[in-house]
Amino acid sequence: MSKMFINGEWIESSNNAAMEIRNPANGEVVDSAPEGTIKEVNAAVDAATDAFKKWSRMSVEERANIVLKGIEAVHAQQDELALLLTREQGKPLNEAKTEIEHFLHGMKFYAHLAPSVRGSYVNLPDPSMYGMVLRQPIGVCAAIVPWNFPVTLLGTKIGPALVAGNTVVAKPSPTTPLTTLKIAELLTQAGLPNGALNVITGPGAELGEALITHPTVRRVAFTGSTKTGKRVAEIAGRGIKRVTLELGGSDPLIVCDDADLKRASVAASIGRFFNAGQMCLAVKRMYVFDSVYDEFMQLVMARVSKTTVGGGEDPKTRMGPMHTAVGRELVEAQIADAVSKGAQVLAGGKRPEGDGFDNGFYLQPTVLTDVPLDSRMRTEEVFGPALPVWRVKDLEEAIALANDSPYGLGATVFTRDLKRARDVAERLEVGNVWINSLEIGFDELPFGGVKESGLGREHGPEALDYYLEPKGVVIATG
Repeated sequence: MSKMFINGEWIESSNNAAMEIRNPANGEVVDSAPEGTIKEVNAAVDAATDAFKKWSRMSVEERANIVLKGIEAVHAQQDELALLLTREQGKPLNEAKTEIEHFLHGMKFYAHLAPSVRGSYVNLPDPSMYGMVLRQPIGVCAAIVPWNFPVTLLGTKIGPALVAGNTVVAKPSPTTPLTTLKIAELLTQAGLPNGALNVITGPGAELGEALITHPTVRRVAFTGSTKTGKRVAEIAGRGIKRVTLELGGSDPLIVCDDADLKRASVAASIGRFFNAGQMCLAVKRMYVFDSVYDEFMQLVMARVSKTTVGGGEDPKTRMGPMHTAVGRELVEAQIADAVSKGAQVLAGGKRPEGDGFDNGFYLQPTVLTDVPLDSRMRTEEVFGPALPVWRVKDLEEAIALANDSPYGLGATVFTRDLKRARDVAERLEVGNVWINSLEIGFDELPFGGVKESGLGREHGPEALDYYLEPKGVVIATG
């Protein structure tokens, strides 16, 4: 059984309870992890508080060099980590390797960016005085990470937090803690002070709330559902804590009449079915100009027909299982609701049959058309491999439908007209727009949502601002 990682040591739960971690592809037990209690939350925060005294006083260059050494240690074991990630999360092995690589790139980005963080000198009205703005680490940060990209989304939080001089208590999903625990160990062995990065495991509601409300935790970074994010904001607000929320999305893809249809079909297929559609920024609604609809859908359907579903460790697999039975049942219910209201299923819509599928949470890649606007497929976030498609007459209709959503995370537009592209990018009510591109979250650009898709930004140099507190200083010269 794995243990929690607190103050550089492996710790069992004080109640000796454990959670089984099962492979979504076949139901087999991969390992188990402790069901932590509030006692372990307090121990992790205490360890992070003590480590902050040392870590925050190190030079920026020294912190960056330690993080870079940790990156090298993770890189040396990336194949083993990718296999572990596939077994606990379910995604194909090539996608798991991509996730580890994304983690390494993001951590390296912040390690190299750290020395450029500066304060400022300020002239004041009184010539006998001047001002300075210091940028200092906040303190102990909570990083609450979901199961769909447990490694990448860990990196987007601990990267800027650590290089800025903060310490972290990470809380992974109860179903995907194993790779996170191993990475925390590797980073600490590379030189992080004991307690600079701690990982607690256990039930989300109990441990998450205890971590967020702990009086010593000053910063909370959360990725997850909008419903849970609202709860995080509520309880964090009681302590006036700094919060970023990266929440759900229902990202539209608009295909214009002048689009590169082949390229757009690739973006639609990968954007919807990567990680079995379990992505916040996945393509979840598609609006296609009527004049190119038939040709475009032929290209999409050809790609969908070639999407091989199977276990993540099979090299032939292009889409793995969904992560949980509950998640699959929710998507099936959304599909059934759309069909009951008149939608047509063009592909998929069922569980695959045959040897190897019975014990996993598999669902065929699904495409639907004629989807009613009042169906759950449009009004809710669809967190799985089901793509609803609508015909539109022009860009005005596409933008209106795209914006008619409580979510505002990302959107994609395919057009060869740069003037049109700029216009639609400005008018879409989202935090991120991709033009003629896959929806890829680059560490170099800020990432986050508007409306019910979140608060604040991760990625980019901007992310460091959320882990540094500006302090004004006035100095009288005599």
